[in-house]
Amino acid sequence: MFSPAPHKGNLVARLHGSGARKPILLLAHLDVVPALREDWSVDPFKLTEKDGYFYARGSSDDKYMASAFVTNLIRYKQEGYKPDRDIIVALETDEEILDANALGIQWLIKNHRDLIDAEFALNEGGGVGLENGKATRVSVQTTEKVSVSFALEVRDRGGHSSVPRKDNAIYRLAEGLVRLSNFSFPLHLNDTTRAYFDHVAQLEGGQTATDIRAMVADKPDTDAVARLSQSAGYNAQLRTTCVATMLSGGHAVNALPQTAGAKVNCRIMPGEPVEEVKATLERVLADDKIAVTQIDKGVISQPSALNEEILGSIEKLSAEFWPGAVVVPIMSAGATDGSYLRNAGIPTYGHSGMANDVSDLRAHGRDERVPVNSFYRGEEYLYRLVKMLSGGTS
Repeated sequence: MFSPAPHKGNLVARLHGSGARKPILLLAHLDVVPALREDWSVDPFKLTEKDGYFYARGSSDDKYMASAFVTNLIRYKQEGYKPDRDIIVALETDEEILDANALGIQWLIKNHRDLIDAEFALNEGGGVGLENGKATRVSVQTTEKVSVSFALEVRDRGGHSSVPRKDNAIYRLAEGLVRLSNFSFPLHLNDTTRAYFDHVAQLEGGQTATDIRAMVADKPDTDAVARLSQSAGYNAQLRTTCVATMLSGGHAVNALPQTAGAKVNCRIMPGEPVEEVKATLERVLADDKIAVTQIDKGVISQPSALNEEILGSIEKLSAEFWPGAVVVPIMSAGATDGSYLRNAGIPTYGHSGMANDVSDLRAHGRDERVPVNSFYRGEEYLYRLVKMLSGGTS
């Protein structure tokens, strides 16, 4: 069942089927973002069960899917399940750094495409939203924003702090960042986000539902857009965003700063050129002393089309697990390795089966956690969904 690890950190396993259909790929990444022990109420790198939750860095992003896929693959094998297609599980590395070193999913695609070639893939990116304990939406990610980061830098001749000048590198950078914080990119909907808001309008009530319908109209209502933009979650679906995430400056407490720098991470709507976003940043910062340099390359990919077999299976099964919840296509504001697979010709769908409160999403944050009940229920959901999509007999 298990293939040799083709590269340190990347693991590929396969349950062989009849070969009547092309394989299905189940993808999850094993790396996690950093976490500071002093910031957490528990050890971030030790799985802790407390108050009905599993706490750990990566518990939701993406160790849950990795463990579920492996557990279920072993379960299929023990049951003697014979699917109509091979079921491939790929656990890979470096997703959290956008595979910058090309040692993760890019390495697998380039060197071992035969091990992961599939009709389509299931990946992270779409969960089940709970509101007041009730599931309201089941997300299926079909596309994602493009993550591109920029370095901002101001240089100055410096000097003694006892003789300050108005022209201060830190001040100039700070003033530019304030201008950036007050700026919003224009509204930009695509087919996926338009469909998303059409569905969400049925779930929301009152002014929010009215605003969504006014926003998706042929002539969007600017006041409605402004109100919806106050929600960080909705705002990320409405437009490109750029936010300062790191700061540095100065070299001595008694010296005027010779340099001041910042890192800005942009999540760009599919179809918007990166160079135009950079030009917008320069215009908004409005200071030719603030140099803007692109520091990574965004991965642009076309959305995956939702075919009837996949969508129908998700709708049928989710109705059993979360009655009344609406299946919603979404665009991920974050980046996943799905973009690389899409560019390699493997349609990819973010769909985890993990149910979590929409107001308590902690991936990449302090005390990351997932509900224990949701963990096991999601594992069972994925077990049954993969069987539905793979056919065959036990």
